[in-house]
Amino acid sequence: MSLDGIVTRAIVHELQQTIGARIHKIYQPTDHDLLLHMRVAGKNRKLLLSANPTYPRIHFTEQTFSNPPEPPMFCMLMRKNCEGGIIERVEQVGMERVVHMQIRQRDELGDESVKTLVVELTGRHSNVILLDPSATTIIDGIHHVTPAISSYRIVMPGFAYTAPPEQHKSNPLTVSESQFRSLWNNESDTQENEQAQESEQTRVNMTGSKWLVQHMSGISPRLAEEIVFRSGLAREESLTTESNIQSLWNAFAGLMNEIREHHYMPTLVEDDHGKTYFSAVSLTHISGIASTFESMSDCIEAFYGNKAERDMIKQRVGDLTRFLQQERMKNTKKLEKLSETLHEARDADRHRIMGELLFTSLHTISKGDKEVELLNFYDENGATITIPLDPLLSPSDNAQRYFKKYNKAKNSIAVVQEQMEAAQEENRYFETLLLQLSEANVQDAQEIREELVEQGYLRDRNRKGKRKKKDSRPTLHCFTSSEGIPIYVGKNNLQNEYVSNRLGKPNDTWLHTKDIPGSHVVIRSEQYGDTTLEEAAQLAAYFSQAKNSSQVPVDYTLIRHVRKPNGAKPGFVIYERQKTLFITPDSKRIDQMPVTMKSGG
Repeated sequence: MSLDGIVTRAIVHELQQTIGARIHKIYQPTDHDLLLHMRVAGKNRKLLLSANPTYPRIHFTEQTFSNPPEPPMFCMLMRKNCEGGIIERVEQVGMERVVHMQIRQRDELGDESVKTLVVELTGRHSNVILLDPSATTIIDGIHHVTPAISSYRIVMPGFAYTAPPEQHKSNPLTVSESQFRSLWNNESDTQENEQAQESEQTRVNMTGSKWLVQHMSGISPRLAEEIVFRSGLAREESLTTESNIQSLWNAFAGLMNEIREHHYMPTLVEDDHGKTYFSAVSLTHISGIASTFESMSDCIEAFYGNKAERDMIKQRVGDLTRFLQQERMKNTKKLEKLSETLHEARDADRHRIMGELLFTSLHTISKGDKEVELLNFYDENGATITIPLDPLLSPSDNAQRYFKKYNKAKNSIAVVQEQMEAAQEENRYFETLLLQLSEANVQDAQEIREELVEQGYLRDRNRKGKRKKKDSRPTLHCFTSSEGIPIYVGKNNLQNEYVSNRLGKPNDTWLHTKDIPGSHVVIRSEQYGDTTLEEAAQLAAYFSQAKNSSQVPVDYTLIRHVRKPNGAKPGFVIYERQKTLFITPDSKRIDQMPVTMKSGG
C-alpha cells in the first residue's frame, strides 16, 4: 500500500500544528471513520481518522460527510472523553503506521483527565483506540477484537492495551553506513537469529528493493524501488558487488536525510497503465503523470477521494439494486401472462355470438350432438360457423354455457387491466428507485431502504427492538444559483416528498422532468431571474433518467399547483399550469454550483 511509515511521519509532522487546538465537535459518519472538528491556525479544520480496512488513513479533509441519525456508541464515548479537550501531543511510534494523540480534557466537575487516542493504520487490522494512559487500559475501540478473533491482542473495554506486533526492523532514519553494511552481511545485533541464518545464495540473489523492505522499518516496496532507481541500479539487479552496496547506501542516505529534516514532496503519480500511487517524496522511477501538493493531507485526499464512500455505497446499494431488479423482472413476467389473459378475454364476443346463434337455432339441435354448423348472420359474407357442443347438455344449456363464458371473459377484462396498470405503476416506481440508487450516497441509500420497509417490500431489521421516532426532516442538497438563490434537490422519495410537500412554500417554483423519472427541485424564493430558473432546470435534468440526453423537457410551476393523490406511491405527484423548458444537462456547470448539505426545515 502507498501509506507507509514515511508517509505517516510526514502527516504526523503536519499534525504538529494541531497541538494546542481544542476539539469542538466529534462525529462518526461510518463504522470505520471518526471526524474531529477543531480550529487550527485560525481556520476551522476537520481531521479524519479512518480505520477502514481497505483505506486506512489520517489527514485533514475538506470532504462533506453524512452523519447517521443516532451517533454510534464509540462516538458518544469519544464525545464524553475528548470533546472540548486540548491536543497536547501527536507522535508516531518509531517508523510504524501508528499514531498517538494525547488529549487533555476538563470534565463538568472541573477535574482534568488525559486520554491517548491511538490510530493504527495497519491494513485490515486498522483501529482507532481510546486509552487511559495512566493504566494503559482500553476505554474502547472503534473495532472490537475478541479472544475468538485474536489470541495475541484483545481490543475490548477494560483490557490492557497491547501494541501491534513489532516487525523487528531497523529505523532507516538512525541507521549508520556501518550498520547498513552489517545488516547486509547479517552481522547486525539488532536482527533476529532467524534472519541471521539467511544463506549466502539468497543474499546474492536479493534485489536492493526487496532487501530494503525486509530490513528497514516504514519503507514500502514503492519507496524502496525509488531508492534503487536513484542509486542507478537496475530494478532486478542483485546486490553482488561492493559498488552496488555503496550506490544503494548513497541513494538511501540522501533520501533519509531529506526525510529526517522533514523535507517532503507530497506526490501523486498516475502511471501509463492508469494505476495511481502517492508518496511523501517524488516518485521519479514511475513513468506517468505526476502531481505535487502543498501538504500530505491534500495528497492523501486527492488519492483516496471518495473511494471509501463509493465502496460503502456499492455495498449498501448492491443488495437494494438486485432486489428491485428482481421485483421488476417478476412484474415483467406477470405482465406477459396478464397480456395473454387479456388477449383471450378480448375474444369474449365470439362466445356471445355462438350463444346467440345457438338460441336462434335450438330447434335444429338435439341433445347428444357434439357440434353444429350454423349460418353466421353476423358475418358480412354469410359464412357458416362450427360450434362445439357438450353432448351431455341440452341445446338450451349449451347456449347458456357460451353466455357464461362471455360474461366471465368480459368481467375479467376489467380485473386484468387493473392488475396490468398496477404492475406497470409498480415498475415505474422501481425504475425511479433504481435511478435514485444510481446517484445515492450512504444516507440516501439508507433512506431508500427505510422507504421499502415502510412500503412493505422489505422486512424491518430493527423490528425486534424498540424503534426510536425517526426524524422526518431529511438532509437535503441545497445548491446556490448565480443570483444567490437557494435551490433544493431531492435525491430520493423521502427527500422529494419533503421538498415538495413541506419545505416549499405556495409561491416557490417546483421543477421536474416531463414524463421522466427524476428529482423534485424547488427554487426557494418567490423572486428570481432567468439565470436561476435555467440553473434549477439544469439540476432537474441532470438528476434524472435523462442526464445523458439533450433537449430534456423540464416542467415548472408553482408549488400551489402540485399535489400528491391519495394512496399514491412515495414521491408521486400530479401538477398543472406548468410551462416547459428544454435543457441539455451540463455536468461542468453542476460541479461549479456551490452546494451544502442542510437539514430540512
